[in-house]
Amino acid sequence: MRLVFAGTPAVAVPTLRLLAAQHEIVAVITRPDAPLGRKRVLTPSPVAEAAAELGIPVIKASKLDDEVTDRVAALQADLGVIVAYGGLVRERLLQTPKHGWINLHFSLLPQWRGAAPVQRALIAGDAELGASVFQLVTALDAGDVFAAETFAIPEDATADVALASLAIDGAELTARVVAGIADGSARSEPQIGEGTYAAKLSHEDGLMNWQEDADSVFSRFRGVTSEPGAHTNVGETRVKVLEMRRPSVTEAIDVNLEPGALHAISGGVLIGTGTDPLVLVRVQPAGKGAMAAADWFRGLRTDVAADVRAGR
Repeated sequence: MRLVFAGTPAVAVPTLRLLAAQHEIVAVITRPDAPLGRKRVLTPSPVAEAAAELGIPVIKASKLDDEVTDRVAALQADLGVIVAYGGLVRERLLQTPKHGWINLHFSLLPQWRGAAPVQRALIAGDAELGASVFQLVTALDAGDVFAAETFAIPEDATADVALASLAIDGAELTARVVAGIADGSARSEPQIGEGTYAAKLSHEDGLMNWQEDADSVFSRFRGVTSEPGAHTNVGETRVKVLEMRRPSVTEAIDVNLEPGALHAISGGVLIGTGTDPLVLVRVQPAGKGAMAAADWFRGLRTDVAADVRAGR
């Protein structure tokens, strides 16, 4: 089939590559180059870089307006496929390809419609993650579903790790749906049940509340890593929490910590929560580079180290 593909971040690349190996992709739509790094160098999106490597024409657009719609219409595509493009597809563009557009979304719809499904699912402590491929409509992530599947994710996987895994599994799911649309065997079903909304994360979502129980704290850490990033306050210093894990039985034995209190152990620093402690493994204090939590803790002033309540 002749496909138009729309996507921007790295999680869209596996689907682009797999579909390019199986179909003719007549154009890729992606967001314009963005400034990255300390020097703010304009850099193509991961999808733009992959498309250039594959020799596919690229349309860079911050919004899918009439100009983009006219360019897509001239390509006479059979189907549009979108994965995390980052913009709305308006009605006229929805109707442009022969079979409309399908969307790979990283949740089990109707759960977690919106911009941050994996992150919000992890923060909520969901036991399952998955992906859905659905017919794109004007309403947010509300179209009929062609296929949905749960995938095994390590119970300590952070959002960036989970998304990378789902991107590969979701690519295969999308490819099967596209093949079904091509041969006429694909069937879609309306979404069943009440939906939940996965709003984009803000910096405030990354603030750790050590008063919560350990499961809730660890779920939030997983959901906000690596973006927008977990952080806490130690005295007047903001500290990023780059790596955290649950303690082993021997590490937590005979240690009773108040929420936010710190205690050095071999290979890390225990931090108290509303229930059981967790282990800080790697941190980054404001104005400094990333470092082992044990090294950071040894460098704290004695008075701070003796009575610290991170996050209060």
